[in-house]
Amino acid sequence: MSFFNQAKHEVERARFASDVRDLLAVLRRQPNELLPFDWVRHLAPDGEHTLGLQTIEVDHIIGSVDRYREFDRHYLPKEKHLDERWVGVRSAQLQGKELPPIQVYKVGELYFVKDGNHRVSVARRQGQKYIDAYVIELNVTVPPDEGDTLKDLIIKGEYAQFLKATDLDHVVPGHRPIMFTTPGRYEKLLEHIRTRQYFLDRKPGREGRPPVTWEEAVESWYCRLYLRIVENLDLHDVMYRFPGRTEADLYLWIMDHRYFLTEKYGHDVGSEEATVDFREHYAPPVYKRLGQRMRLLLRGRLDPAL
Repeated sequence: MSFFNQAKHEVERARFASDVRDLLAVLRRQPNELLPFDWVRHLAPDGEHTLGLQTIEVDHIIGSVDRYREFDRHYLPKEKHLDERWVGVRSAQLQGKELPPIQVYKVGELYFVKDGNHRVSVARRQGQKYIDAYVIELNVTVPPDEGDTLKDLIIKGEYAQFLKATDLDHVVPGHRPIMFTTPGRYEKLLEHIRTRQYFLDRKPGREGRPPVTWEEAVESWYCRLYLRIVENLDLHDVMYRFPGRTEADLYLWIMDHRYFLTEKYGHDVGSEEATVDFREHYAPPVYKRLGQRMRLLLRGRLDPAL
């Protein structure tokens, strides 16, 4: 068999494999598309710099600048019109010709192809572990993960803006990640911090003292409000009852519930009582939790050990 015919046979099998993966993705309700590089703007990158020629891991390439519709998430070719270019690259490889380095953008530890999509597709199909690439790195505060959706990137971008607004990484080094499952929630946290600053300034005994700084309010909010609820979530095994939710999700819900109980009883019930009461009254029934866990496991969104 000639190099050309072998490459042609391989690309046909690659397209068939892509069709199979598409079907499996539908059944599992999982995405099977490359990520468009344009989505990275939601991460609020703060500049870029050139790293030059590097050897990168093929499996860490998750997206493309302009060819994201033509390959699936495993970089298998999806359309027949890609065959000619794919066959050309594979034939050259079979003949032992040296292929030029690709060009990529690096975001966190993942890569988006600027030039060389077919070379990546051939390399991935052959099980190649590494490929040479000219790398441009984008500076992001919260990096993407493999398997992220557009919603995930939007949330991570909002988280990056929250970290910049609070300077939490420096105010509380080593703090727990504060991630939501729904966009538009970080502004509520900023409201909590502003409220915390307001009341700290008006605590008895502060007369004549300098105003509470934003950094002091951030630290107080994290340590005395957010972290206390998170500790109560662990203490009372609350997270297990809300599959697919995060500590930050539960924090906001419990803070709202705490306000409701305080209005109901006429005194502040405290974070622990609010946490326990919320768990008892709002946790989904067991059968619903089991269904949610199964769906999350199928989508790869839940640790089987949890």
